[in-house]
Amino acid sequence: VLRQFVRHESDTVGSLVLERSMNRVQLLGRVGQDPIMRQVEGRNPVTIFSLATNEMWRTGDSEVPQGGGDISQKTTWHRISVFRPGLRDVTYQYVKKGSRIFVEGKIDYGEYTDKNNVRRQATTIIADNVIFLSDGGMKEKV
Repeated sequence: VLRQFVRHESDTVGSLVLERSMNRVQLLGRVGQDPIMRQVEGRNPVTIFSLATNEMWRTGDSEVPQGGGDISQKTTWHRISVFRPGLRDVTYQYVKKGSRIFVEGKIDYGEYTDKNNVRRQATTIIADNVIFLSDGGMKEKV
């Protein structure tokens, strides 16, 4: 199975070259706001929420854990969109602000026009798996 992802040859169909590729994201963090559900005309609904991940490091020259130096932290916010019907509904119902969750999916880059008619770019994680790690003791894989 892994060989499929590591192969260097390409499959050729006529003049079209098909190469294997991967777009995979895994995030573990805390939810920044209660999810909202939106529906754009003519499309299926989507559940949207933000997820914060933190990166921490020690500044200074000391390599000893108890040594000097300050601890710095950077928080990165991710926009999560859930389209899969069952997962979308469970996520909307059970994910709450402050919940600790694990999200698997793919990264998507897109554009939208804001209310001032300005084109903006958006980076979104399209979730296809959410694991609930906290909030009422619920530990369920959907």
